[in-house]
Amino acid sequence: MRQPADQSVPATAGTKTRVTVRHAVPGDAPGMAAVARAAYSAWPAHHIAGERHYRLQLKAFPEGQFVAELDGKVVGYATSLVVHLDDESPWFNHTEITGDGTFRTHDPSGETLYGSDICVHPQCQGQGVSRLLYRARKSLLRRYNLKRMVAGGRIPGYAEHRGRMTAEEYVAAVVAGKLRDQALNAHLHAGYTVDGVHFGYLADEESLGYATHLVMLNPRFQAKRRMVAGAPLRGAARRLRVCSVQYEHRRIDAWQDFADQVEHHVRTANSYDAHLLVFPEYLTAHLFSTFKPRTPLPEAIRKLVAMAGRIDQLFLGQAQATGLHIVGGTTPRLVDGELKNVSTLYTPAGGMFRQEKLHITPNEVAEWGIRPGAGLRVFDTAIGRLAILVCYDIEFPELSRMLVDAGVDIIVVPSATDERKSYLRVRYCAQARAVENMVYIVLAANVGQLANSPAMQMNFGQAAILTPSDFAFPMNGIVAEGVINTPALVVGDLDLGALEVQRSTASVRPLLDRRLDLYTVAGRIKVERVNTSRIGG
Repeated sequence: MRQPADQSVPATAGTKTRVTVRHAVPGDAPGMAAVARAAYSAWPAHHIAGERHYRLQLKAFPEGQFVAELDGKVVGYATSLVVHLDDESPWFNHTEITGDGTFRTHDPSGETLYGSDICVHPQCQGQGVSRLLYRARKSLLRRYNLKRMVAGGRIPGYAEHRGRMTAEEYVAAVVAGKLRDQALNAHLHAGYTVDGVHFGYLADEESLGYATHLVMLNPRFQAKRRMVAGAPLRGAARRLRVCSVQYEHRRIDAWQDFADQVEHHVRTANSYDAHLLVFPEYLTAHLFSTFKPRTPLPEAIRKLVAMAGRIDQLFLGQAQATGLHIVGGTTPRLVDGELKNVSTLYTPAGGMFRQEKLHITPNEVAEWGIRPGAGLRVFDTAIGRLAILVCYDIEFPELSRMLVDAGVDIIVVPSATDERKSYLRVRYCAQARAVENMVYIVLAANVGQLANSPAMQMNFGQAAILTPSDFAFPMNGIVAEGVINTPALVVGDLDLGALEVQRSTASVRPLLDRRLDLYTVAGRIKVERVNTSRIGG
């Protein structure tokens, strides 16, 4: 059982009995239902929440449900959930916003705490119980760094004034102190402001169907922290839009031409309201065409390595300017004196997080001098748990399984292939990883030709956003894909909630149905979990 919150108030003057407020537990459901029946005795029974509703609410969001207890008996409660609201039209009726009282609409990635109900037994009203329940809610608002708390407030006193004034006039009179309404005055005393009066919130005869739209802002709300670092409540965004680039390698004359082409893709992704943008492997080899003709490949690579800081500055600036998470393809970098092929995740908060390519193709070894990388990382971001496997790495299924066991939802694959068979190896393996691990794969690719370049002269590619294969996903397991060998930006939406559900309920469940008595994937290294809310990486 959860420990009682450190909040109490004398039940009656001159007694030592105290009311305590704590998180509710499933065993409190009968007591909560009894309080509701007593407080809402004028309502039809079918309009009052029952034990089943309170148990479902606790299952959906246990941290948001509180009870007030007196001498071991529940005498009040406050229920709440987290939701997304449209700022331009934030009003919903109670059934819509609470999922008919089940809280199935609870969304951990939302910014708004919705106060579904606060109720005190009639025998204990006027003793400060509701004040304690509100205090618990406000603490929740601050602790989880939510933007605001909203509620729909009953106005039961309005029935006495029907015909003599409108609901808006009645509410204005109560706010001005000219009239008193038991429910509205309690809300105002708690710190709510009235942001509108609406009809159809509840089938509440006392309020004649009207309700106030109540808003309480969190003065300590930190928008950037909520977006990037998250809070204890904050999970990954449950839906996100991703863009994958089919990047054209063509002749350019200077650095600015390269920067302009990168920024074009960033602007386009931003115009589509994307959250994640992925560029392909060896994207920066495009700069080879700006070097002196017939520059030997080792010298061209050295020049590219020297530009690493400038490359970081370009991508990091774009991520910060747009709010996009950007995987900037890969570029050769010197790491502890060795040449590695390295991909970088750039975040809106100014973070740069590296993943080295682990498996190196024979050509990379012989022609480029690239050495195998080290380490395998999962990036906990505000948009989900990401990992990067660079091109050839996706052809080794052990890596993907290790990442999924470490909690990854999306594997990003920057790739570079020069002809159709090379591309299809990567594509088929990427699709297989999506199916066997119930994970999303985002594949980026190069297209076009670089004449007079020491490498990347020919590119064959097709960007794609791939899914598992089951009823919740597209028939062919493809959210979107580009036209082969054509410059493009591929756009698609991913539902992380569906991924989570399907891993345990799909018609086949490759993760749950593994025969661990026959085989295991045991890495010799530990997958590192990286919190991208910190700056650097």
